[in-house]
Amino acid sequence: MRKIPYFIPDITKVERDAIANVLDNPSYDIVSELEEEFKKFIGIEYAVAALSGAAAFHLCLFAMDIKRGDKIICSVNCHPTFPEMIRHFDAEPIFIDIEEDTFFMSYEKCKETIERIGVKKLRAIIVSHTAGQAMDLEPFFALADTYNIKIIEDATMALGLMHNGIRIGSQQTFASIFNIVLDATHPVAQTGILTTHNEELAKQAILLRYHGIVSEKTTSTTPQYLYDVVGIGNKYNVSYLDVALCLSQLRRIDYIIKRRIEIAQYYNATLKDAPHIEIPIIKSDHIFLHYIIKLDKNRDHFAKKLKECGIQVALHFVPSHLLTYYKCKYKYKISDFPIALKNYQQILSLPIYSAMQQEDVDYVCKQVLHLTNLRV
Repeated sequence: MRKIPYFIPDITKVERDAIANVLDNPSYDIVSELEEEFKKFIGIEYAVAALSGAAAFHLCLFAMDIKRGDKIICSVNCHPTFPEMIRHFDAEPIFIDIEEDTFFMSYEKCKETIERIGVKKLRAIIVSHTAGQAMDLEPFFALADTYNIKIIEDATMALGLMHNGIRIGSQQTFASIFNIVLDATHPVAQTGILTTHNEELAKQAILLRYHGIVSEKTTSTTPQYLYDVVGIGNKYNVSYLDVALCLSQLRRIDYIIKRRIEIAQYYNATLKDAPHIEIPIIKSDHIFLHYIIKLDKNRDHFAKKLKECGIQVALHFVPSHLLTYYKCKYKYKISDFPIALKNYQQILSLPIYSAMQQEDVDYVCKQVLHLTNLRV
């Protein structure tokens, strides 16, 4: 029996050489090199590297001076990172139901919610590109202009994604949050990137990512060991080894995306007529960070059978109102977000990554077809 993990990082000689270079030149500031390349890659004025995507978002909220009682809108289906970081400020995440086909936050429900709760203390809307598919942000930009609130772009699943010929992260969002991860649960390496056109946001984020510490400038005649703390931040600076691996991945991102798309197209062609499942519905540019299928019944049993075949699968994501913390904190009912609930009961993510061999893809397809044809 084959063993197919849900994800393994695509490590090549490029990454190994990058690691060796850091070890040979430990004082070289590779973080600044990553930030400069990322700015050029996205087409953005400022890029601030942090320990992770979660850290980058936390820095964004720090720099925005989010306070207790502030409100931030996000999809009920977003990664738990986003409402969690909001709660760290004792602010309130306002969850919005999703569209059934794309898993994007519903614009209509977002608009209805704003009209219902008003804009007092409403600071931002987080819009998420889900699974690697590009969300149309234009209606949300108009909504933000109408109510004078900020758009924060969750691009953690969108590195390298284009929409209408424009790179995700380069539009008029107040800030965008990216993630470069060489593994999911136990990362080989990771780096988060906060991008923005706003100079003040970038300066504050840079200041706060290492405890709000400022040191004497190198041009000063004062000894360089003196420092001051001018804000309350955190230790979110990223290691050179993480940056070396992630910068190498950024430079190879076109190939990584191309390979994922090839696998997705193979899945589409092979599984399109399989009974009891629905392949992803594609309505815009998609780089397939995840390949999400829907099953008409018994999702958990199907996942169990795939695991018995040696195939690891994943779930993206459990709606936040079903998670114990938010359910208890805000007294949500299971039926409060019906579309997210319906999707949650059906969705399953199949393995897809650039290091995946064709024989592994064939094996996944073979087992999926075998199991779907057994279902009645």
